[in-house]
Amino acid sequence: MPKTKFQDFIFTLIMVFVMVYAMVVYNIAGDKGGLTLECFRLAVFELPIMIPVGFILEFFIIGNLTKMVVFRHLTPADKPILITFFISGVTVAMMCPVMSAVASVLFKGATLNTFFTTWIGLTAHNLPMAFFWQFMYAGPFVRFVFKRICLPIMSLGKNSEAEVAA
Repeated sequence: MPKTKFQDFIFTLIMVFVMVYAMVVYNIAGDKGGLTLECFRLAVFELPIMIPVGFILEFFIIGNLTKMVVFRHLTPADKPILITFFISGVTVAMMCPVMSAVASVLFKGATLNTFFTTWIGLTAHNLPMAFFWQFMYAGPFVRFVFKRICLPIMSLGKNSEAEVAA
């Protein structure tokens, strides 16, 4: 969907925010024994750490790896929905274990002796929810926001630049 690096930057920022916030709420709810309004409030305090981590990983590392994997199996000529689903699935499959590793250390208190089991347990807990959330809610929502709000706003600047140049 994003055609330029700037568009990719904006799209990734929105997607990371939506995914990270939901997954942090999910993990806090798991720790608290259920979902409450407090979970949504508490999640806000983890965002300043997890959003930059998620963005840096996705934008600079995982996004490139994802495209390498996807385009080993598909071509740009394949159906766009197939490419979108494949990219979404591979991204979740790569990001979830990495973000779970970060959360294991920062929020679960994993030590050198407990890291592996904490990380595997957290990844197993998070992966089904991350796939479900991405495919059913976050992906469609972010693509809608990006197409209907971000792209039109970005094209406004191009129109006014073209008018000034003429």
